[in-house]
Amino acid sequence: MNLTRRNFMQAVGAAAVAGPMATAGRALAAGREKELNILCWEGYNSAQVLDPFRSSKGATVKAESLTNDPTMINRLRAGETRIWDLINVNNPWARKVMAPAGLIKPLPKAEFEPYFDTMLPQFKSPYRWAMSDDGKDLLGMAQRFGPYSFVVNTDKVSRATAEEQGWALFADPALAGKYGILESDDWNVFGIFMVAGINPFKEHTDAEMKLFSETAEKVFKGAKMVGDIASLNQALVSGEIDLHLTGGTYSVSPARADGYLNLRAVTPLKGPIDGKGGISWIEITSTVNNPDLSPLATEFLKYVQQPEVAHTVAFAEGTFNPVSQMGNKKCFDLFTKDELEAIQWDSLEEEMARSAEYDIVPDYEKALDLMTAAKRLRG
Repeated sequence: MNLTRRNFMQAVGAAAVAGPMATAGRALAAGREKELNILCWEGYNSAQVLDPFRSSKGATVKAESLTNDPTMINRLRAGETRIWDLINVNNPWARKVMAPAGLIKPLPKAEFEPYFDTMLPQFKSPYRWAMSDDGKDLLGMAQRFGPYSFVVNTDKVSRATAEEQGWALFADPALAGKYGILESDDWNVFGIFMVAGINPFKEHTDAEMKLFSETAEKVFKGAKMVGDIASLNQALVSGEIDLHLTGGTYSVSPARADGYLNLRAVTPLKGPIDGKGGISWIEITSTVNNPDLSPLATEFLKYVQQPEVAHTVAFAEGTFNPVSQMGNKKCFDLFTKDELEAIQWDSLEEEMARSAEYDIVPDYEKALDLMTAAKRLRG
């Protein structure tokens, strides 16, 4: 679920230490035994997750939530490795960017590999996204994940129709004015490529980028609204829109948890990424290459593997998601029938199988510029 990325692979970025985290830097010299700082996606910053750990360790735990992997990583590049102990981002960044750049530290394999044995089958060790390219280092721990393509009101667009027609729905003139767009730049770049029938995760020709631009203009022109998760879910409930891109379990789960089971995340049956019609995400949490890393960093990673805590992470305030620890019966049994309905457990395995895993778009900056120009044409 990333948002913007501008010239990330070359940019070092300049980031200011802001808000409550400014005090963390001044505390470095005082020792880190009772201090932990986490840079993360929403959920891990929830009091439901952090307060029991704070109490059990008698520790000061600060967590800052962002909705943008590249910004988080650029903050480490700009010197904030001295601030943070843990970073929680989507799957390709640890293996492809942070580890090669020396921004994160490997985890002790003997301590952490056994946790993968109780995860869902697709996460069994050695799990690709948690490992270095050469397979020697364990770079992080997997937890939340899910498919993320688009969402429909099945009273208006049936699940079968959505799965069969897939992304072409958003190029159908008959649906102009009946769909929304979720404010999520990275994912919308993915989605526009998919509507255009182009694999996002490869180098693109000039002709493909021209088609991307034309598709972006058409998709944004035809959208009824552009908004956040709450406003799009409300628009689906009220009937203002019939579907929206991009979206998935992550975005629609709060509405489903409220009983609107007619709203459903959909993964197309086929598409342009080696035949796969959807895209999925997996979060990896890593220890930062902090010269004074808190010993609580690895303790926290063990803490969130516990069945009860993993369930709390899955249903932390905000959005609700499956977690890899559901492979452990002790964890899975904590999920109620309604919670399983909210995260679409009934179709999760097949939808993940139809999804390519989130990856880095090589020419993202150019695509983002074209998409931004298309958005401006909306007026």
